[in-house]
Amino acid sequence: MTVLFLVTIVCVVANAAIAIADYAKAGFVLRNSAQVHVPVSALPYLATAKLAGAVGLVIGLVAVPWVGVAAGIGLVLFFIGAVGAHGRARVFHNIAFPGFYLLLSAASTVYMAQLAGGG
Repeated sequence: MTVLFLVTIVCVVANAAIAIADYAKAGFVLRNSAQVHVPVSALPYLATAKLAGAVGLVIGLVAVPWVGVAAGIGLVLFFIGAVGAHGRARVFHNIAFPGFYLLLSAASTVYMAQLAGGG
């Protein structure tokens, strides 16, 4: 359980950090978005989804585990979409990044489900 807790913390920090980069329209974010055909106008919405997932995981850790489960599921679905966007655009040189976020999100969801189930 300790490893999954740490992975969940990493997931929170990673999603908050990338959301900030999205809001700031960092150069690497703009380049990646252009490559996978995501309009710049969508970045604030995508950032908000990532940040909401991170906040939901924190709420799950400190107060209401089922909120964390919902947040984790949301992040998993989000990053399935991100991996799919990379595949659709045939941008494979950096597909590991959304793939890594997907793995973090899946592991966090498992941990949150264990907490919610009393385990």
